[in-house]
Amino acid sequence: MIEQKIILGDAIIKMQEIASETVDLVIADPPYNLGKDYGNNHDIKGFEEYLQFSREWTKEAYRILKPHGTIYVFMGFRFISYLYDILDRELGMFFNSWIVWHYTQGIGKKKGFSPRHDDILMFTKSKYFIFNLDDIRVPQKYYRERNNMRGSNPGDVWEFSHVHYCHENRQNHPTQKPEGLIERIVLASSDEKSLVLDPFLGSGTTLRVCQQLNRSAIGIELNPDYVKMCYERLEKDFSGFDSIDPRMKRIPLDLRNDMIRNQYLENHKSWFLRNHDNAMQDFQKTVETMYPENSQTSIQINFL
Repeated sequence: MIEQKIILGDAIIKMQEIASETVDLVIADPPYNLGKDYGNNHDIKGFEEYLQFSREWTKEAYRILKPHGTIYVFMGFRFISYLYDILDRELGMFFNSWIVWHYTQGIGKKKGFSPRHDDILMFTKSKYFIFNLDDIRVPQKYYRERNNMRGSNPGDVWEFSHVHYCHENRQNHPTQKPEGLIERIVLASSDEKSLVLDPFLGSGTTLRVCQQLNRSAIGIELNPDYVKMCYERLEKDFSGFDSIDPRMKRIPLDLRNDMIRNQYLENHKSWFLRNHDNAMQDFQKTVETMYPENSQTSIQINFL
């Protein structure tokens, strides 16, 4: 049975109550220790205190991961190198990727360069791990017979817009992550009916994504107001994730052969726009601009 479970309490204490080697994927967005206000607590710890906090929660995450499990950790620049060292040398995990999440909106600075990215570390518990490349491919730029038209590897630089304050899915939380970003992680590193853990649940994005992708998930959250918000979010109707990699709406150039083009357009939605019905209108406009012989009507018949 697929279940989304929210636990109110301290992440380290509650993780200690989870049985060893029972979780397939951990997605962690811990406080960056930058002084943010999280309602009933502030993100302020001494340097050594924060490192010890990182050691304790990652140790528990390692323990509860299955042998084929993976962990993704969001982290700010000040502590990411220390976190890498903890996962690599202290826990003996296997480094896979250092992902850069690039966004166009961020803090403005008058002296120095304004930050426009977050970092995500991907480590696995062993050399044998789940990675579903076909589920996260992005469309090719050009049609070539030698290309895999199912798409290419998205790489380690990801572009997803922040969930802006005017967006209907914006929650009252200072560090809400885009659903499309979490969707890629869940699809890549877990199978349907797997168990995902988010030890710092926050606005509830991980559970909302797992709910739609047929995964069970556990979220741990310290703030009771955020817990209530997460429950309300899970009960809302779903019309598509709130963000998407812009490349997913890209249509390959040079699709001149009618039969190849029509077959590709029929496949595009299920390959790249699943759970993104709200992106279909932009996709249809792009098709009409690039290949006007494929009318909007024929696309709707093929896709709906």
